Amino acid sequence: MTFVALLRGINVGKAKRIAMADLRGMLEGLGYSNVRTLLNSGNAVFTAARGAPAGHAVRIVAAIAERFAMEVPVIVKSAADLDAMAKENRLATRAPDFSRLLTVFAKEPAQLKSISALAGLVEPPEELLIGRHAAYLHCANGILKSRAGEALLGKAGKEFTTRNWATVEKIRALMAGEA
Repeated sequence: MTFVALLRGINVGKAKRIAMADLRGMLEGLGYSNVRTLLNSGNAVFTAARGAPAGHAVRIVAAIAERFAMEVPVIVKSAADLDAMAKENRLATRAPDFSRLLTVFAKEPAQLKSISALAGLVEPPEELLIGRHAAYLHCANGILKSRAGEALLGKAGKEFTTRNWATVEKIRALMAGEA
């Protein structure tokens, strides 16, 4: 099965730096195959013969702590999970710029309900959609100009990780072997 590991908060500032070559090597050392990374923000696609996403996340978090001596939250999703996200994300059909459409990944789908607390920060023409597999925030005027986007990227979103839809589509292509 093909999975993606989404690391939160690495290579953003001077702290928590992990070279993608080192991340690939660490994942290969855990026995994962066909390991590829996308961008420098902690997106690693890999193949595993078996196992659930949550189990892979636990293994990867422990390996990062051991090898890099840092705590990094990791969310793992399967290719089927990302396909389900693509099917439910109706904002993607209306967003002219996928770099302004945030996808919010949670370890467990039940966690997504807490994102509804950010609804009061959404200002039109922004849109928030909380799906079964992820949440989606279209920041029409830009992510950095969005109070809801800022909250998701900051402490209010610490149990989640986000990627813009353009990156999600690149990850899906990599998982499908198209990139």
